Amino acid sequence: MPRSSKKSYKKKKQASIKVRFFKILFDLLIIFLTLTVIPVLMYKVINPPTTSLLWVRWIESGYEESRPTFLRHWRSLDQISPNLIRAIVAAEDQKFFYHDGFDWQAIEAAIKTNLSTDRTVGASTISMQTARNVFLWQKRNWLRKSLEAWFTILVEFLWTKDRILEVYLNVIEWGDGLFGCEAAARHYYRHTSNTLSPIEAASMASVLPSPRRWSVINPEPHVSDRQSRIL
Repeated sequence: MPRSSKKSYKKKKQASIKVRFFKILFDLLIIFLTLTVIPVLMYKVINPPTTSLLWVRWIESGYEESRPTFLRHWRSLDQISPNLIRAIVAAEDQKFFYHDGFDWQAIEAAIKTNLSTDRTVGASTISMQTARNVFLWQKRNWLRKSLEAWFTILVEFLWTKDRILEVYLNVIEWGDGLFGCEAAARHYYRHTSNTLSPIEAASMASVLPSPRRWSVINPEPHVSDRQSRIL
């Protein structure tokens, strides 16, 4: 085979490999977008029936039948006490209505603290927590954090702030076997979430993000202090 033909063949082969490589990348990108964007679009108008954390807790309990695996008592935002909405924003994400899903100042401060001390400090916004609770798992690693950032961008872009708050309040864990503000209000105060008083709302907000370690009814001193600051 002449040299010119060999060179031409090599170039064609290299070009073919590049085309196949980029086609695979493109296909993977389409699959990734399909698996992430479509669920977010669905939950813009459909309430999530369950979350990964519900199933994790069910497995951890040894498959107890009494453990919920599906979300119950969904409440729209206008059916939830404004006292609880204000308390949650004050406790978890005071810049919620102004940021794009990420509180960059809090993230920078958390990084500095984590690098300079033995403490592990988080900087998750309500949007980030919603993305994690609805679409991902809880264990911390770089893959989850990367996907959490991506889902946060999607949620902020495709949902309204009110929708993010509504989903957050209905899916977060509020104690052992308690998911959502309605279940928590009924359990702790024996009435619905739309009648929560300012003190009750602050008590519920003060145990986040560690509702299984901190008590709503018998708060430790630092939880009581947090409740006072929320009020």
